[in-house]
Amino acid sequence: MNASKTAVICDSGCDVGRKAAEHFGITILQLMVNYKSRSIGDLDLLDEDPVYVYRHFDEEIPKTSALNIAEVKDTAEKLLSEGYENIITVSISSAMSSTFNTMSIAMRDIEEEHPGVKTFAFDTRNISIGAGAFAVYAGWALGRGISFDDVTELLKQKILDSDLEFYMDSLKYLRIGGRITPAVEMVSNILGIKPIIKCTEEGVYTTAAKIRGSKKGVEKLVDLILDPAKGIDPKHDWFMLMNGDAVDFAKRARERILERYADARIMLDHQIAPTMAINTGPGLLGICRFSLKFPEKGQFSEGLKTAYSRFLAEEELETFTE
Repeated sequence: MNASKTAVICDSGCDVGRKAAEHFGITILQLMVNYKSRSIGDLDLLDEDPVYVYRHFDEEIPKTSALNIAEVKDTAEKLLSEGYENIITVSISSAMSSTFNTMSIAMRDIEEEHPGVKTFAFDTRNISIGAGAFAVYAGWALGRGISFDDVTELLKQKILDSDLEFYMDSLKYLRIGGRITPAVEMVSNILGIKPIIKCTEEGVYTTAAKIRGSKKGVEKLVDLILDPAKGIDPKHDWFMLMNGDAVDFAKRARERILERYADARIMLDHQIAPTMAINTGPGLLGICRFSLKFPEKGQFSEGLKTAYSRFLAEEELETFTE
């Protein structure tokens, strides 16, 4: 337990993974994958068969269901009973999921029912590990003794510091999930154009680039993430790779990143959660760069700035491949 006795909760759509969650003290609430014959949690399905949804798409494209207030509150109550006194929740974009609203309501209830407990529900305005990076960051900061109030302020000031972009072989599943129109998919198929997608500052999908053919997908994605104009600092940036039944894409991306920055910190490298896979399909690669730099804005003490600089100087590479 960290010094401020602050728990971090995120949803499984944040793609943190079990190993990183355990290391950084993060509690993951599972989104559900619903087949006609059964329902199973994201992490449980990953444990059972990481590529199950892809192998059964021809039979059935399952539905997904979000969290409910009761299960969020039950988890919070359990954490409080274990000695935690504050709670931070991290969720995928409120523009694409009800999870943030659910967590917000649950946290308001917790504060009303437990006077003195402080909570903070954070809308990352991002998806997958672009959102999960904030949960990892919160756990990292809390583990270094940074207070609840300072961590919540850091999260707010670093909202634009998580840069996730991803490439997909097919837009079919985004169309089925209602994320794009049939016309957009049809034009992409006719012209052989494949987009690289990211989230806007408002937390909705937008096209970052368009390419022709999958061979260019990985290279273009790496180029976008490592754009020198973004101020790449490999010693103080985290890189995180997510693949959707595309291990070869992830391997090639890792090689390309390390060719340019041999000391790049590739922290996470694993298969995306099934609830994310349902909406993206096979042949997906996502790369996230999260900057650890101290924010220029915000009300922070000089003592915290000094300590933060020391944390960065002492930081060691940590990797979690699942």
